[in-house]
Formats: sequence, C-alpha cells, structure tokens
Amino acid sequence: MNILLATLNAKYIHTNTAIRYLKAYAQPEFDPALAEFTIKDPSFNIVSDIFQKKPDVVGFSCYIWNIEETIRVIRMLRKVSPHTKIILGGPEVSYDVHDWLHRLDGLVDFIIMGEGEHSFKQLLHYLNGDIPLEDVPGICYLQDGKMKIHAQPPKIDLRELPSIFRFEEDRAEIPKRIAYVETSRGCPFSCQFCLSSIEVGVRYFNREKIKDDIRYLMDQGVRTIKFVDRTFNISRSYAMDIFQFLIDEHQPGVVFQFEITADIMRPEVIQFLNENAPAGLFRFEIGVQSTNDETNDLVKRRQNFEKLARTVTMVKEGGKIDQHLDLIAGLPEEDYNSFRKTFNDVFAMRPEELQLGFLKLLRGTGLRLQAEQYGYEYVDMAPYEIFANNVLDFDDILRIKQTEDILEKYWNDHRMDRTLEYLVTHVFETPFDFFQQFGTYWDEQGWSKIGHQLEDLFKRLLQFLESRNEPKLPIVKQIMQYDYLSTQKFQPRKPWWEQAIEKDELKMIYAQLKERPEIAGDAFVALGLNEKELFKHTFILPFNISIDTLEQAEVKEEEGYLVTTFQKDGTPLFSKVVKDAIHSM
Repeated sequence: MNILLATLNAKYIHTNTAIRYLKAYAQPEFDPALAEFTIKDPSFNIVSDIFQKKPDVVGFSCYIWNIEETIRVIRMLRKVSPHTKIILGGPEVSYDVHDWLHRLDGLVDFIIMGEGEHSFKQLLHYLNGDIPLEDVPGICYLQDGKMKIHAQPPKIDLRELPSIFRFEEDRAEIPKRIAYVETSRGCPFSCQFCLSSIEVGVRYFNREKIKDDIRYLMDQGVRTIKFVDRTFNISRSYAMDIFQFLIDEHQPGVVFQFEITADIMRPEVIQFLNENAPAGLFRFEIGVQSTNDETNDLVKRRQNFEKLARTVTMVKEGGKIDQHLDLIAGLPEEDYNSFRKTFNDVFAMRPEELQLGFLKLLRGTGLRLQAEQYGYEYVDMAPYEIFANNVLDFDDILRIKQTEDILEKYWNDHRMDRTLEYLVTHVFETPFDFFQQFGTYWDEQGWSKIGHQLEDLFKRLLQFLESRNEPKLPIVKQIMQYDYLSTQKFQPRKPWWEQAIEKDELKMIYAQLKERPEIAGDAFVALGLNEKELFKHTFILPFNISIDTLEQAEVKEEEGYLVTTFQKDGTPLFSKVVKDAIHSM
C-alpha cells in the first residue's frame, strides 16, 4: 500500500511534526512517505506532485492556517485520483466533525480526531484488510449518509514513541529549517480561548531520548530548535535539567526557544540562567494576553501579573535571553481603554518583541461555545478572527490593527530603538497612543498597500511627526539620524535627510579632525586615520545632543557635530565634537 502524509506549512522553513509522528508510529508495518508544501504553493502544483506519487492513501495534517488551501487541494485531488483514500487529521478538524464531514461529503473518507498516532496506524491496518473497521478507534466518517464516530483510544505512553528526527529524507533539510521538539503534551491551565485547555493533564516524553534527538539535530547542523510544549516550565526540575543539558552541550550558533509561563518561574531559576546561559542561546515566548483581572477570570486564566513582570524584568536585566511577549485583543469585557492599559502595562517592560494578536474563536474552545454570551461576531471560516463583541466595535478593532502594523515594523524590528524610546517617553502620552496614532496616519496615507525600504520608515515617521507640528521634532530628528547611522555598515551615499553642512564648513571640520583628532575623543584618536581614510570612512552632521545621554531618561542638549566612522568590521564608531572645540584654533 502506497501511503503519503502531507501538509501545507505556513512557510518553507517550518517543519511539521505531526506527519512525522504518524510515520514513525506506523513503522515497521507501514512506511508512509512525507510531502510538505506551503500555503503559497499553487494548488495545481501540489496536486500534480501528489498525483505523480500514485498514493493509495493520503493523510493531510490540518490547522487554521492551512485548512482552506488544503480543501482546495482535496477537491482537485479527488477529481484526478478518485480511488485514493483521503484522511484528515489535526486540531482544525478534530472538533465539529459533523460540520466537516457534511461540508466535505464525497471528498474525505475519514477524519481522525485528537491524538492520531494509534488511530492512524489502525486505520491503515483496516485499509490493508487486516482488521475490521469497528476496531479502528478515534475516527469519524459517513456511512450511507449517517455519521459514524468511534470512541478515542487511551492516551499513548509518550515515553515509548520512536524518534521523528532520524528519517534519511530529512537529513539534508535540517540546517535549512526550524526544528520543533516536543517534550510534553497537554497543559495544566484552562484558558478558554486555547485548544490546549481541552486536554486534561500533562504527559512527558522520555527525557534521555529527547537529549539524543537534540544532539543528533545539532550534529546535522540545525540552527533553531523550538520547544512546542504549551508550558515548558510547569515542572521546575524537568525544565532545569533540560536547561543544564543545553548549556553544557549546545553548539555555537544554535538557538533554543521555549514557551514559558512567567509568573510561575522562580527567581532562582532565572538567576541560574543569567549566570550560566551564554548570551543568545535561549529565547522565551510569554503569553500575557491581558492584564485585566476581570477578563482573565472570565477566560479561566490564572495569572499573577506582578510575578510575571518580575520574571520578565529579571530576564531582561540579565541580558542573556530575548523575550517575545504576546497580547490578545478582543477577550471578554476588555474594551478599547482596557486594552490600551494592557498594552501599556506590558510595553513598560520593554520586551524585545511584543506580538499583538486578535482573538480567534477556535473550534472546540470554551469561548466559541460562549460566543453569543459576549456578543462575538466573527468570520465563520478559518482562522475565525473576531470583528466585534459587546464592548469592542469594528472601528475599535481596526484602530488596534493599525497599532499592530506599526508595532511590528518599528518596535519588533528594532530599527530605531532610541527614537521610539524618546517618543513614547517624552512626546506621546503613552506608548499605545504613539503606535495607534501613527498606525492610523500610516493607513490614511495608503502606505499599508505598498512596500518600504529602511529609509522609507524614517521618512514616513518624520512626515507623521511633521503633520502634528511636533515642537520636539528637532530633537527627535537628530535621534532618528543617530539610529539610522547605527544600522549602516558603510558611509551612506544618500541619507534620508538633506545635508545641513555647507561645503566650506565641512572642509574646515575635516581639516581640524586631521590636525587635532583629540577633539573627537580618545576612541577616535585610537583609529589613527590618515587623510584618505578620514574622508572615505567618516560622516559628519550637525548634532546638538550629547551622545552620552542618548541612552538616558533625559537627553542633554549640546551644540556640535556627530562624527560617524565606519570601521572595517562594519560597526560605526560615534564621536562628538562640541562646537566650541571645532572653532578654537
């Protein structure tokens, strides 16, 4: 029997673990082939590739991000290969199976519900003529127009599952893709917007097998490993053992990413990581979602924000681990002003990344069942994103979406951190107000419909601030210039601002730097630039701020010039020449 396991990933660099668990568990009796595509691939090309493999059975792994594209593929595949058995599985089709089977009547033969390793293998045995259909657990299908649902099997002992990382066909792709490692299944929490709340209890894989898999992946050249556990640190001893192992045995250039629950992480664990983890080795994802106590109670989310903030602050002060914090707009009873407060509460911690998402009413979740109670209106196709509820109208949602766009482009990409810090601290009432107002302006200008280069980001921010007649614009513009030059490896030929130094004045400054380099400071003197290098590698502009105060709460005004020297290693060296020094001969 020719068996194919397929999925459509969001991006090429992603790796689907589900189809690999199915393949590994099906062996040795069956040996399914793997086929991964992306949601951007033309459906015709996907169907052509599958068709040429001549499968007797095709299983598709389905999620909210690929279900509609997968259905298009299935419709075409059914026409060109009518005798192929088509099986669906995954979180998107495990719930509301009545709806799915009737919607896909004639296209799909079986749907596997929930954890699929055992059910899929038994289904293959049935299709191979080894066992009767009644002996296959955890499946649903239509028989003579009637719904048939088989009870799900007992949960698998995860400690006995074989490795999913040793397939020969995957070896060449390991350095090119993100590897996803699962050390546990289940979640101890009951957040009503999350599918993980449905499964009771947490089960663990064999710890030593996981370590062997990680060693193998590193030997094969993996660059990023993401642990997909819903709460990696629910067991402190388990997490500490894995942290210690990764610190001891990591290879240069490999990054490990974890989803943690910050308010349960003890200070001594963070102190251990701050003292022992190499910088850049770990990355934390932390779901904050909301700081509104009433909202958290309604979605059964237990969270101590004070302890969460303590964890995030300690990790940030350690300087070793980047943190990605998540928010969800649209949760029950969180209106626009409440979400504004949530945003500002979290932004106050200055996470390296702040992800602003919108509530999706996933099939099977408690909030989807309570949609009417909270007045939710949502798109009835995946990903089921809301567009209103009883405290947020669509206009509120759009304004928050405009905030999301600017947050991603300006904060998360870290192109002008000093500028943003000054704006959110000294110019706008709150950080949210800056991102939201700039986002609305961005949308009104039609910029969301066109691409942008780095220079465009600076020009558009400047245009926005000019439109407000911002009195602090001269200071902001100079900080923007400093941030821009910080991103450059070579002297910019055409900066986004108009040159403000006359040729004669610039010539005089260069002459004094050549004769008296000490006016630019010891670090500049140490460069030992000759006349040719001075002109080739330095960039000078008027700068009336002390560069020593750019990282401080208050910037200090100081007339003079900023001298940027682009060094051989690609890093700029900034020196300040005060105006009094440049004119004293």
